[in-house]
Amino acid sequence: MQEPGLLDTEAAFSRGPLGEKLYVITRIFAFGGGLGFIALVVMSLISIVGRKLVSMPIPGDIEVMQMGTAVASAAMLAYCEMERHHLRVDFFTASVSPRTRELLDTLSHLLLGLVAALIAWRTAVSAMSIKEAGETSMILAWPVWIVVAAIVPSFALLALAGFYNAAMHWKSAASGVST
Repeated sequence: MQEPGLLDTEAAFSRGPLGEKLYVITRIFAFGGGLGFIALVVMSLISIVGRKLVSMPIPGDIEVMQMGTAVASAAMLAYCEMERHHLRVDFFTASVSPRTRELLDTLSHLLLGLVAALIAWRTAVSAMSIKEAGETSMILAWPVWIVVAAIVPSFALLALAGFYNAAMHWKSAASGVST
């Protein structure tokens, strides 16, 4: 069980003005991702019903589902990071001091931010390469680079959220007082 006053307890955690702005942006992205998933479900239902009742599915429904799912799920990752709802294994850190736990949390959020920044960068490079190659989807002939490029802001936002949380945990660890 965690001690009161740690950064993970919602009552003790204060984001500050920068954190609040980042939090609002991540919520907007997550809301957009949720709306995207709802639209995909509706499209899928229409396609299934159309296929079964009148033998007319939505053309390219699987392509749209694949592309939409990638964009929508990526949009939700930063909000999960700001809410600290990513997978944690507290079993190994339950017996360490609060300061050590804060340092480990700092490292984990920093690594997440670095990996997300790397993914954003490489995805942007990939989108440019796909655009140059002129790749399109098989059935709808949609330019694939647009979908790949649409993922980049979500991973950039995830990187910012990871770096922000790392800074908050570092501040907590450095001050010696868990926030």
